[in-house]
Amino acid sequence: MEAIVLAGGLGTRLRAVVPDLPKSMAPIGERPFLEIILGVLAQKGFSRIILSLGYRADTIVSHFGGSFAGMRLLHEIEEQPLGTGGALRRALARCESDHAFVFNGDTFLDLEVAQAEAHWQANRFPIIVGRNVADTTRYGRLEARDRRITRFVGKDIPGPGLINAGCYIFPPDILDRHEPGRAFSLESDFLESAVMTQRFDLFVSEGFFMDIGIPEDYLRAQTAFTEILS
Repeated sequence: MEAIVLAGGLGTRLRAVVPDLPKSMAPIGERPFLEIILGVLAQKGFSRIILSLGYRADTIVSHFGGSFAGMRLLHEIEEQPLGTGGALRRALARCESDHAFVFNGDTFLDLEVAQAEAHWQANRFPIIVGRNVADTTRYGRLEARDRRITRFVGKDIPGPGLINAGCYIFPPDILDRHEPGRAFSLESDFLESAVMTQRFDLFVSEGFFMDIGIPEDYLRAQTAFTEILS
């Protein structure tokens, strides 16, 4: 199996606590966050990882090199910011399989990879991974029917609900209609409209989920991962 990790963001909101590093390299204890993500992917059977990099890419390349925990690492480095959609389009072009798992470099999800892979093999439609959380305010919500995504709902809706966990299983050509090298958002410029015109399956994960994209959550992660990784 192969995966793409989107780790090219500027991490503007995290600069107050991690000023000199890409946010995926923010330390959790003594380990970079990305190292934790990759370690878990290795345990789950991935063998080939495409790291989509941008801001301070040199920091990540020098830390990991071309391999980690028995996995081959490929570095797809954007010369100018391409947004999540533009960056993912470039990374998907490096895929060798008929599908790739996609993860965000500032989000940890203990995904049930074997079950998600089985879902892909049985249906072969793009998959958006959802996660039920206690408060959807930060994330926005997903609406689904019969395990198919029907709509993305805006942010700032409080209370429990189903969110986009920032994880996907996509065929390599899913973004080919977008011009190469053009910046765009995966969610707002593609997914929000695409789910209304084509089939996207829902896979609901029950695995541990944590986003470190803002200082408050990053600080909470220091304690949470002490328990998870011990």
